[in-house]
Amino acid sequence: MRISQRAQSVAPFYAMEFGKHAAALEAEGHRVVKLSLGEPDFGAPPAVLDALREAVGSTPMTYTGALGLPELRQAIARFYGDQHGVDVDPGRVVVTAGASAALVLGAAALVDPGDEVLIADPSYPCNRQIAESFGARVTLVPTSAESRYQLDTASVGSYWTDRTRGIMVASPSNPTGTSVPADELAAICELARERDAWRIVDEIYLDLGDHDAQGRPPRSVLSYDQEAVVINSFSKYFGMTGWRLGWCVVPEALVPALERLAQNYMICASTPAQYAALACFTPGSLAVCEERRAEFGRRRALVLDGLAQIGLPVPVPPDGAFYVYFDVSGTGLSSWEFCGRALQEAHVALTPGRDFGVGTAETHVRLSYAASADELREGIARLGKFVATLA
Repeated sequence: MRISQRAQSVAPFYAMEFGKHAAALEAEGHRVVKLSLGEPDFGAPPAVLDALREAVGSTPMTYTGALGLPELRQAIARFYGDQHGVDVDPGRVVVTAGASAALVLGAAALVDPGDEVLIADPSYPCNRQIAESFGARVTLVPTSAESRYQLDTASVGSYWTDRTRGIMVASPSNPTGTSVPADELAAICELARERDAWRIVDEIYLDLGDHDAQGRPPRSVLSYDQEAVVINSFSKYFGMTGWRLGWCVVPEALVPALERLAQNYMICASTPAQYAALACFTPGSLAVCEERRAEFGRRRALVLDGLAQIGLPVPVPPDGAFYVYFDVSGTGLSSWEFCGRALQEAHVALTPGRDFGVGTAETHVRLSYAASADELREGIARLGKFVATLA
């Protein structure tokens, strides 16, 4: 069978690969502390589970429109107004089968073969793999601790060429958990807009970002760039990873194209998941999610303190998401070796920097603190013993 060049060129997602190795160890009877995947341990808010049970028992589960349930699109638009002070027309909201599907639709609508797309190094691997699947020439722009491992206007301007057609930004970012300062992101978007380039901004961790001194949540890019394509998800803030439900907010002119693409690629997002997700936006569910956000902050503090005590530095502390990106170069091991041995010897699953780019591929490791506090304490204790054997 002839396999396409597209399929052959896609790199493995190493976080998932290490997850498979962890599952094999568990099948052998070992208890593995899994700190490799960005999957909140809470699950969906209780009201969402109740709504699912009610919908399944009372609602015909036929297809919805390709853009999603009208009432869910309206609820998402209201959420932007209530949470972020941004006026969003529900007609610009497209409900998708997870944030990944939103990225696929966005890339399909915007990328032509040969278009250059700028993405930060390090960054979430699937974003660039999706862009490349539609023929993009992805340029990974080097970043550093000084830029919080994020794009800035200087780096974007330096790497811009006459072939550049768009940029992809994630704030807060996977794997670093760091955000682009609002003023800097606004300047990046303005630079791209002046050069007639599109902006895809991944905000799936936005509502897990730290609030400011006045208690205000982070600003959406839509507060200063209404023409940006914004990707979001029910997986992280709402804890609904396996439900495969997300959304994007797009310029009005892009809606017909996304509707046609969605009709052909997926017909619609899961109908029961859409009905259940309406319960995400009730005051009770939002209060639950806010308490969980606070709990992630407590877990972050636990992890940062624990890593410092065992001599694994974190060059830039995160301000959102649930990831810590730490430096293992002082151990004498590459990140790949560190993760492989930590899994085999300490039974702790982590993700090597190789997943996320080039510059930190051999020096950094991602730890997800989406696991429980008890699991995190156990994982840090095991890593401490493992690191001590390397001295």
